[in-house]
Amino acid sequence: MTAQAYLERYKQLTSIEEIKNNLIEELLQRVTELEDAYQQERLDHERETRFNRDIQIHEMELMDQISRIKTIMDRETFIVVLLDGGGIIFKDEYLQQGEQGGHDAAKKLYSALQDYVSGNFPAINCPRVITKMYANVKGLSELCVRGGVTTEPSLIEDFVRGFNASYPLFDLVDTGAGKESAHDKIGEAFRLNLYNCHCHQIFLGCSQDSAYAQILEDTLADRDLIGRVSLIEGLPFASDLDLIKASYRVTKFSDIFRDTKISVWAPWKAAVASKPRALLTPSPIQHVTLSRTSTNTTTTSNSVPISSSSTNTPNSGEFQVVRSKSSILPPPKIVERNKYGQRVDRLDFKTIPRDEVNRIKKLKLCNFYYLQGECPNDNCHHDHSRKLTKTEYQVLTAIARMTPCRYGLECDDPECMYGHRCPQSEPGKKDCYWGSSCRFDISAHGIDTNIVKVTKV
Repeated sequence: MTAQAYLERYKQLTSIEEIKNNLIEELLQRVTELEDAYQQERLDHERETRFNRDIQIHEMELMDQISRIKTIMDRETFIVVLLDGGGIIFKDEYLQQGEQGGHDAAKKLYSALQDYVSGNFPAINCPRVITKMYANVKGLSELCVRGGVTTEPSLIEDFVRGFNASYPLFDLVDTGAGKESAHDKIGEAFRLNLYNCHCHQIFLGCSQDSAYAQILEDTLADRDLIGRVSLIEGLPFASDLDLIKASYRVTKFSDIFRDTKISVWAPWKAAVASKPRALLTPSPIQHVTLSRTSTNTTTTSNSVPISSSSTNTPNSGEFQVVRSKSSILPPPKIVERNKYGQRVDRLDFKTIPRDEVNRIKKLKLCNFYYLQGECPNDNCHHDHSRKLTKTEYQVLTAIARMTPCRYGLECDDPECMYGHRCPQSEPGKKDCYWGSSCRFDISAHGIDTNIVKVTKV
């Protein structure tokens, strides 16, 4: 074989060796790349493993925290009942029983709310019931008297006292006749509890005030909040509320609240004034008048400290009953007044024995029946059967005078049985034994009791 042939064969081997080396280099490069990728994947995997482990630990901590918070939230669950006395009025049978009626109404309302919650919100387990009712107590008292619901305004105050004493979280708040009305207070309480996690339901008892429509419309903007509010309907809703109520749960406690307004006995003063008065006992005598004898009286040690002044008249003394025959026309009705034109009633409070006042009060006599001859309330719970003596009639008259007349010193009803001046106040002195808690207005104190003129009615 020639040298040229060997050279050719050498060149072929060299070329093959070069191809082999290139292949080896490519394989080594590829192995390096794979090793780098593997290391990166391994690092990523370790990082993700650590991250997942941390997330799981954090998730477990969060779940435990949520569980603890939920336990705390469920520990003090409550519902809030906000009632406006302008649209939510208790039924007559409760108002007429005074303090006991307040106890019964609160107990009935509490039971009705518990039954409603258990039937409609099974997830709410044994919640506390916070009830806030806002009402003008004085205005309600006057309305109840004028509407014939009761004959004694003080019964409404007794009802409030009984209601408030029934449960620690039940409050009937007297808003008075001031500028800040019930819906202002209810609106603030509503917004305060709407986002409270412990408050699981708000029961709103509206009046016909349009402000409630705005509150409920604002709540509709957040659909999640609608289920937290239920409406209680007493008196029928006004038109603007009637349109909104379809978006809320609405319930009526018909055996607790009235569904009609209290109608004023028409006219309540004129109706009783037009009837013959049977002031003492049932008798065939048609007319009874009162006069005074000249018998002097003295104050005993157990007299009621109502006033140290007496009506200054020429002949002051005890009442004497004079029955007139039916053929004699009764004298014209008059209202006696002092030189300032202020009404002065002929009644000497200091001669009324304390024991007699307490005894007569306990008898629960109907003032309308005994003092004005007719009771406007068909369901009156007061006594109409007792036969009064002259002294008992006099004491009952004094007790009725202890309740302020809504018309005050300007009252021109000659047969009005309520008081027109504070019996504790002396003429010319504005201070009072009861101070700021006196039921009579400031203007009803220090009244001149000298009668100088009369107003014929």
